Amino acid sequence: MSIETERRTEVRIHIDRKPYESPNPTTGAALYELGKVGPHRELFREENGNQEDELVPNNQDKIHLTKDEHFYSEIDFQIIVNGQKKVVTTRELSFTEVVALAFPTPPTGQEVMFTVTYRKGPRKNPEGTLTEGHSVKIKNGMVFDVTPTNKS
Repeated sequence: MSIETERRTEVRIHIDRKPYESPNPTTGAALYELGKVGPHRELFREENGNQEDELVPNNQDKIHLTKDEHFYSEIDFQIIVNGQKKVVTTRELSFTEVVALAFPTPPTGQEVMFTVTYRKGPRKNPEGTLTEGHSVKIKNGMVFDVTPTNKS
């Protein structure tokens, strides 16, 4: 056995509250397969305290596990749009999708525009303005304010 060879052991982990035995180290792709995480879902490593949970990439990068560590795949995200709770199933929302959540029947006319601001977003985009033609990554509890304005 050479120094380069890494010792692999089995460790119990939890994915979506179900226990699994996994080789350690493993890969993100292997965890997605083990937990049967579908193609439109993402897997997250649960962090302690008030830290943001870590996205596990679905690739061949090596991941070191800890006994009884918890992972979860998120299907629904609860966000706030203009003070109303909304549930969405995608990790990213476009400007058009956020406006539709705010105004299922939007004001019409050539002079109507929308301003979309957000806060409490993920670490990479905690707050800002979402402009037409663009999208933003979201997380649970993210807050959007959508305001109709006139072009003048």
